[in-house]
Amino acid sequence: MPKSYADLLREARAQIAEVTPQEVADLPAGAATIVDVREASEWEQGYIPGAQHISKSYIEQQIEAAAPDRDAPVILYCAGGVRSLFAAQTLADMGYTDVKSMKTGFGGWKSAGLDFETPVVLSAEQKQRYSRHLLIPEVGSAGQAKLLASKALLIGAGGLGSPAALYLAAAGVGTIGLVDFDVVDLSNLQRQIVHTTERIGDRKVESARIAINALNPDVKVIEHEEMLVATNVERIIDGYDVILDGTDTFETRYILNDAAVAAGIPVIHASVFRFEGQLTTFVPFEGPCYRCLYPTPPPPELAPGCSVAGVLGVVPGIFGLLQTNEALKVLLGIGTTLAGRLVLFDALETEFTELQLRRDPNCPVCSDAAVEARKAGRPLATAGVGEDAPFLMTTTGLAGTISPEARG
Repeated sequence: MPKSYADLLREARAQIAEVTPQEVADLPAGAATIVDVREASEWEQGYIPGAQHISKSYIEQQIEAAAPDRDAPVILYCAGGVRSLFAAQTLADMGYTDVKSMKTGFGGWKSAGLDFETPVVLSAEQKQRYSRHLLIPEVGSAGQAKLLASKALLIGAGGLGSPAALYLAAAGVGTIGLVDFDVVDLSNLQRQIVHTTERIGDRKVESARIAINALNPDVKVIEHEEMLVATNVERIIDGYDVILDGTDTFETRYILNDAAVAAGIPVIHASVFRFEGQLTTFVPFEGPCYRCLYPTPPPPELAPGCSVAGVLGVVPGIFGLLQTNEALKVLLGIGTTLAGRLVLFDALETEFTELQLRRDPNCPVCSDAAVEARKAGRPLATAGVGEDAPFLMTTTGLAGTISPEARG
């Protein structure tokens, strides 16, 4: 015998436990996964703080990402408490054992005078452009708004910076700074894909800006057409949320590292050599800094740049994308970064190797003693970049031997 809507609702209420808005508000943080099953247009009018948005029509597809543990508490709500009952039935059928629906829905929450948040509303064009991000629970409209408000700085608009610039722009990072004092050369185009043959001889920062804005005109590009040196590094990096290091000299890496640690800005570091590359993320005081890994630089003859040693064009592309992946995780606050880990890649063997790293307790930049010295205004006892120090090449030929203190 066919069932009426009233029959279905009665069965849902008999099967699914309900909680009041006040009971939800009184839950300790993290006690349950709270899911808003309303449509996107309703979510934009406000939502319960900490809730994740999965409209009822997508609940089967997306709930496992938001609530992977089917025995953990899940609370669903809608506008008035009916759609959430039916959505909860669906989760129960999927094997969720502790799923509840909030009575009276978001309307009851507001009527009770409970706090709610209003998301940043994306324009119709932004919703279409970033639609694939909006479908991901870990990003969604809140994450996309965070990206649009973020600022990323690229040191170098070359082999590493080219793919990073394009994918950061495509992802909707609102402000991208470019530091480069060079011009586009024909020899760059084998790997520096942000530039074109037509722009040979143009300033790299301007060439990159043209490509970025052609891809996403909403991105603000800040051009720093200057060499990064000790006298300008603090000014250049000021205000950025993350830095992607695409430099090719040890001197610049040390200058950037020291300033970024002092400013508390994460640095995504990568370097490449012929068929190989390495990648890590330096999050100040969560893991080692660049000086922890390489306390002293190599003699120039033992660390030739790609203009001398060469590089397979795709290798900086791979690492520029990996840098971008790390940067997006940092900006969104999701996933696990490479802080404390160093990834090595061999393109000929298609092999990744991971090394565990730790902070050097005696690091002249990020150790506790160094931090106290900086607060007191005392000079830091950093190793000079040009010092003649004992140095051995690694098997990758990318840098000096990792310090024993940093090697995990």
